[in-house]
Amino acid sequence: MSRNTAIIEILNDLILINNDRIAGYEKAYEETETNDTDLRSLYNSLANHSRDNVLELSSEINALGGEPATGTMVSGKLYRVWMDVKATFSSDGRKTSLENSEFGEDAAQKAYDTALESDELTPELHALVTRQKATLRSGHDTIKRLRDSEKAYH
Repeated sequence: MSRNTAIIEILNDLILINNDRIAGYEKAYEETETNDTDLRSLYNSLANHSRDNVLELSSEINALGGEPATGTMVSGKLYRVWMDVKATFSSDGRKTSLENSEFGEDAAQKAYDTALESDELTPELHALVTRQKATLRSGHDTIKRLRDSEKAYH
């Protein structure tokens, strides 16, 4: 049972980082100007990717006899507070939103890297986590590309 407990803990950490991502992108969506339809659509899509990840991870945890985590990580809450403060002092909401999103995406990548470094994951779970990380990486790269184009534009 101890291996299952370790696996459940790893997967629950990934649920929490995905929950952070959902909450962060919901907030970014709400704070993005309605005429920035590309960003609003992107934020909605990225939040949906994390919702799918949470469902998949929760299913695996249930299969292992565990209880899927709910809520967000403390660092996620602190990150969102910091994002609020920074946005208040920014004159360029779009650029700041993208910079903050990239910061959050970096945190998600680190969480997935940590999970993949574990010897506890079964080959099937390792493949699942690798696939989810690649999906998140695609979102990260899109955010970074948009952020870089904003820097070049201004």
